Amino acid sequence: MTEDENNRYDKGIDEWRKLPVFRQGVVILHLVEHIIEGIKLEDSNPNSQYKKALYQRYTEQMMENALLIPSAIATAHGVDLYDLKMENATVVRKAAREIIQDSKGLLASGYKDVEYLDLLGDAIEMLRPIFARWVQTFDIAQYIIDRWGLFNPPGINFDDPAQAMSSDFNSFLDNLDEDEDWDDNDEKDSQ
Repeated sequence: MTEDENNRYDKGIDEWRKLPVFRQGVVILHLVEHIIEGIKLEDSNPNSQYKKALYQRYTEQMMENALLIPSAIATAHGVDLYDLKMENATVVRKAAREIIQDSKGLLASGYKDVEYLDLLGDAIEMLRPIFARWVQTFDIAQYIIDRWGLFNPPGINFDDPAQAMSSDFNSFLDNLDEDEDWDDNDEKDSQ
């Protein structure tokens, strides 16, 4: 990699790390880590195997989801296409909601430090409007039609052939065949 490429790469990393939505995702991750560590210190010898299994289940799921939030934000920032950004945004939303559900399960299974779960709930509630503003920054002009119909920009129909863009996968393959006069001689010349 050249120095210019390294600088662009480093700048790209710094950009997503500075996003408010990413920073709030990291706050959530740290809160989940502290809750899990507190459980390990407090309940190293839980009174039942059932309680231990519940704690393990809920905390593992919470950690998986807490890791997904900043990861999906960074991934969304690294792509241009609207549908890919929305796919990752959906992962963030789902992970945040599942953390809340697992917090309720943890509470129901006997977790006593309610104030930590309240802090976590508040952090997720703080993420929600930041997340919504972040999603509004996605460029709706940069898209490939999602033929599944889930992540198309507003007004784009999943099955309207008039809306098929040149960046559509089939068009891409057709253009590849038409634009490339690639044969065995070209392959030999390039070797």
